[in-house]
Amino acid sequence: MLTTYEMRWFYPGTIPENIQFWFEQHCLVQSSQPEAPREDLYLYSPECEFLGIKLRQEQLEVKWRKAELGVMSFSEFAEGKVEKWSKWECHDSTGESFQAQQIISHPVWVSVQKLRYSQLYEVLDDFSLEAVSENETVDNACKVELTYLTLKENTWWSLAFEASGDDERLLENLQVTANRIFGSYLEQKLLAVDSYAYPTWLAIAIN
Repeated sequence: MLTTYEMRWFYPGTIPENIQFWFEQHCLVQSSQPEAPREDLYLYSPECEFLGIKLRQEQLEVKWRKAELGVMSFSEFAEGKVEKWSKWECHDSTGESFQAQQIISHPVWVSVQKLRYSQLYEVLDDFSLEAVSENETVDNACKVELTYLTLKENTWWSLAFEASGDDERLLENLQVTANRIFGSYLEQKLLAVDSYAYPTWLAIAIN
């Protein structure tokens, strides 16, 4: 089980060019290239904002919101809702379960295409940041993501922070990283009303 502190914003349309440029210049350290496009299948559960279930690359992931930590401001341009989530990953060594073709036609499962830019930062003991590869294992970290989303031919974009590590350090890991990242952010205001997790976004984007 992985426990994270997360903060996300979602907006309709394509990623604004100025925000994409800012992210590439100030957030990405190792590469400006996005990850390979992928498709995630989400179990759509209306009015259930505390539970997220998705199928990704024949792996089932279940996320449960453990706490809502309120709204935090990181500059005059950014305020977001911080939430605590726990994630379980389910694997099937036989390869017989968690097959996308078995559920893709079922109406309760929703396909979301994603194109994501991301950078992982290690949060050191003195709370300075060091950019590292996502393949590295670090004790305390925070990932920053800019994602282009497509759902039912409608486009959205999302900016997110996902902090991991020791339980007593999770909030500080997120705060330190967000303060550093937003220190250079002078683009459109990111508002708390647009800050929520994927289950809430699905309900908004589908309706």
